[in-house]
Amino acid sequence: MKPPRHLLEVDDLSPAELAEVLDLADDPSPPQALDGKGMALLFEKPSARTRHSMEMAVVQLGGHPVSVAKGEVDIDNRESAEDVARTLACYHAAIGARVFDHNLLTRMAAVSPVPVVNMLSDQAHPLQALGDLLTVKQAFGGISGHRIAFVGDANNVSRSLAIAAGLAGTEFVISGPPGYRLSSADLDRISATGGTAEIIDDPAEAVADAHVVYTDVWVSMGEEKQSSEKMDAFASYTVDEALMGQAASDAIFLHCLPARPGLEVTEGVLYGPQSRIWQQAENRMHAARGLLAFLLGAS
Repeated sequence: MKPPRHLLEVDDLSPAELAEVLDLADDPSPPQALDGKGMALLFEKPSARTRHSMEMAVVQLGGHPVSVAKGEVDIDNRESAEDVARTLACYHAAIGARVFDHNLLTRMAAVSPVPVVNMLSDQAHPLQALGDLLTVKQAFGGISGHRIAFVGDANNVSRSLAIAAGLAGTEFVISGPPGYRLSSADLDRISATGGTAEIIDDPAEAVADAHVVYTDVWVSMGEEKQSSEKMDAFASYTVDEALMGQAASDAIFLHCLPARPGLEVTEGVLYGPQSRIWQQAENRMHAARGLLAFLLGAS
């Protein structure tokens, strides 16, 4: 029996495997890779899109999703992360976990005999990046050769997207204030994919001729104590109609949601004609389905 394939970050896939996952995501008749099987979906952090997209992806592969709230498991208090993974693997063909600390996923994957999927951690959000690339592919008929401009915080969303862009052969630039930019380790990891992530001070310069303009909330879940500080730092990084006007004429706007209209993006852009946020949200389900079909086929 082959060892399981895990996905803790997008670069757990090769460029060819990433393309295969996205092709599977577009398959209207996916292989029933979970027929008669279950998948455990463990949530330390709540989510609307992640729970619904993952549960329906499992159903569409013929399986049964079991969502587990934080208090039902209480990792490292009631039971270690390792023993949680071993227990869930007794019943399920795969495990998904949405956690605060990425190290928990690493520990679970180290002992799990079934695939472990990162549904979000403080370091990475690979499922979001897969859905994002699928949206770009659908909008332009392909991914490579386009410019993705991220305006805002170099957080888990932008980090995974930058890595995914490198694997897919498309340009990625990011604009945000000092102190909230990609680290040298992030840049090295992106470079290892064969891509680059250019850091640009001026958001208008970053967005110039971009095919995709992307932003996220300035204050993520768990960062509430930094709210005032971050609001001040990002005050000049709102994606508004004037900024979108700097992008390519056929540019699309993306946001991983939930959004805060009037802060990181204006209502006119968020719900405007260039926005693809609902297609992007739906693609979380399709991308998850493609990924699970790939991982279970590779195991």
